[in-house]
Amino acid sequence: MRTLLESVILLVLAEVCLCQFPRPCANSESLRTKECCPIWEGDGSACGAMSGRGFCTEVLVSDEPNGPQYPHIGIDDRERWPLAFYNRTCRCAGNYGGFNCGECRFGYWGANCAQYRESVRRNILTMSPAEQQTFISYLNLAKNTISRDYVISTATRAEMGENGEIPMFSDINTYDLFVWIHYYTSRDAFLGGPGNVWRDIDFAHESAGFLPWHRVFLLHWENEIRKVTGDFNFTIPYWDWRDAQSCEVCTDALMGGRSSLNPNLISPASVFSSWKVICSQPEEYNNREALCNATAEGPLLRNPGTHDPNRVPRLPSTADVEFTVGLPEYEAGSMDRFANMSFRNVLEGFASPETGLAVPGQSTMHNSLHVFMNGSMSSVQGSANDPIFLLHHAFIDSIFERWLRTHQPPRTIYPRANTPIGHNDGYYMVPFLPLYRNGDYFLSNKALGYEYAYLLDPGQRFMQEYLTPYLQQAREIWHWLLGAGILGAVVAAVFAALVVVVRRRWRRRKKRASSFGERQPLLQSSSEEGSYQTTL
Repeated sequence: MRTLLESVILLVLAEVCLCQFPRPCANSESLRTKECCPIWEGDGSACGAMSGRGFCTEVLVSDEPNGPQYPHIGIDDRERWPLAFYNRTCRCAGNYGGFNCGECRFGYWGANCAQYRESVRRNILTMSPAEQQTFISYLNLAKNTISRDYVISTATRAEMGENGEIPMFSDINTYDLFVWIHYYTSRDAFLGGPGNVWRDIDFAHESAGFLPWHRVFLLHWENEIRKVTGDFNFTIPYWDWRDAQSCEVCTDALMGGRSSLNPNLISPASVFSSWKVICSQPEEYNNREALCNATAEGPLLRNPGTHDPNRVPRLPSTADVEFTVGLPEYEAGSMDRFANMSFRNVLEGFASPETGLAVPGQSTMHNSLHVFMNGSMSSVQGSANDPIFLLHHAFIDSIFERWLRTHQPPRTIYPRANTPIGHNDGYYMVPFLPLYRNGDYFLSNKALGYEYAYLLDPGQRFMQEYLTPYLQQAREIWHWLLGAGILGAVVAAVFAALVVVVRRRWRRRKKRASSFGERQPLLQSSSEEGSYQTTL
């Protein structure tokens, strides 16, 4: 029998939903049985099995060896993900997806997930003002809407009891859900005791999984925004920062300008000035040996361009991007932040985009933008608090796509073993549920149902970057255009009627003049000319 406390907790959880742990699995029963196979409401069966959408199956994790960067075993919940929490989950068939197979996998739509559709991510600087404001309003809506499908854990699995008798999960808004996910995958490992942590561990950075992990992260984020807003045409825009001399998106019309009262804060004229950040105090969590519980920790900080110039002398150039895309090897050497001539390591920003060699103490490419912002975005664990994170990583993903199209690497190029923990081909990405393997997303974004506007052919690019904004504006003011058209037609009809009346009167006058033998010119004098013009 459950205690009263357990029953109350489960009742609360039944009303909640978040994206790291599926809401239906955030309870004592699921933790005790280690099974996360939620019912699909469409047919009332686990994983939609009765409709052939999927089935509940045992999770098989990779046994390939990891690199030497993390020497511990069995002390962190993220090891051999997701076995610390669940060993049975839904495996979806065909184009079905989601934690209960009730959705479609990326790129597919429709009741039976049979319709492939390609969405286009566009440059935020070429979007119309109305489109830019729509994007910002969607971000703000996500920041103020509790996630319907997922919850976060506020404690380690051990703290929840051997049989899950003390489930410790919490609601979170849709935007902060992804801030928490980014924190959780990159946090330090607790070794026992205040401040006793292992820092050289990160399941989404500093090795091969950096690009596939963030690709799935953006796809999930995009999908959740679509569900919150009901706009299933929504795509994350990107900021093309090549050769930028400043933060071009740091304006009140876009991602928020600098406050005149405090240069570290966002201008009060921006909606982002009221945002509160979470998961931004990693040392405090380490000292308390506690997870970030998504409590608000202060305002969003940003002061672009006031960083240490010795660490980031300049923002990336077009030449830097071209050199990086030209590197033939995805991973090389130690396959970590010290790797030389590795496309991933150069793009991530631990190696030079001029020589390909690792440059300890400096930040290039991806890393340089984070440092340049000099605020919330400059701390790895809390960097997703700044919405510029999305624009930046969308462009990083586009460079990854360019490399894939240029070199067309086979799946076997992705390392199967000996990467830092969490980055091998067969490792499931932390902390996603449903499960995704790193190597499965080492493929073109076209297979995932999206494209980047600047990678389209010239005709398609013109349509997306230039014509589409005008069509959007036309849609927004179509009722005014229709009214103007109707009014114009009425005015034209009235004018035409007046012309007809005048012509008839003129003919009758001319006929009467002829019958009296009138022979002089109609416009004989200036007074007669004036009279004519007045009559007309």
